[in-house]
Amino acid sequence: MKSTISTVLMLAFIAVMTAFKPAPVVYKVDTQKSTLTWIGKKVSGSHNGTIALQSGSLNFNGKKLNGGNFTIDMASIKDADKSARLEGHLKADDFFGSAKYPTSTFVIKKVSDAGAGKVNVNGDLTIKGKTNSISFPATIAWGSDGSVTATADKVIVDRTKYDIKYGSKSFFSDLGDKFIYDEFELAVKLVAKK
Repeated sequence: MKSTISTVLMLAFIAVMTAFKPAPVVYKVDTQKSTLTWIGKKVSGSHNGTIALQSGSLNFNGKKLNGGNFTIDMASIKDADKSARLEGHLKADDFFGSAKYPTSTFVIKKVSDAGAGKVNVNGDLTIKGKTNSISFPATIAWGSDGSVTATADKVIVDRTKYDIKYGSKSFFSDLGDKFIYDEFELAVKLVAKK
């Protein structure tokens, strides 16, 4: 009987403590101040440009990042050299298929502290309806105006995991030196405020 009462009291204590766990504070991403850039490489050079963010949020417990997400507007992909031909090809079905898949998303699943304002982020990236886990380092900086900036300078994405096979020598052996590398890089800067 004593054991049963102790167990019930312990469970009640745990339930009360769990109920008072502070909810994360949500910071809304300012899509006008935030940036997303890309670099794609091939043997003979590279291309780079931007993509607009549609929305996003970062969740904090105090100053500790513990969740969040962002949505990318795939129809907004731009080439830094302003090549309409390249932009059209990137939006076509053999690349990102932006007519059928107008957005891509990233959802944070786990954040681990790396010291001195740095974290390691693990999450799910969805492109063309396919979701894969990716990890990358990021930096968190707090502004004097109460804003927070999360920056990831080098996010490596293997496009073939998202059914983007065009020019990949992993799938086409007769490309010679005209292949495009499977991995592309993203640089993400999210500026958010309560």
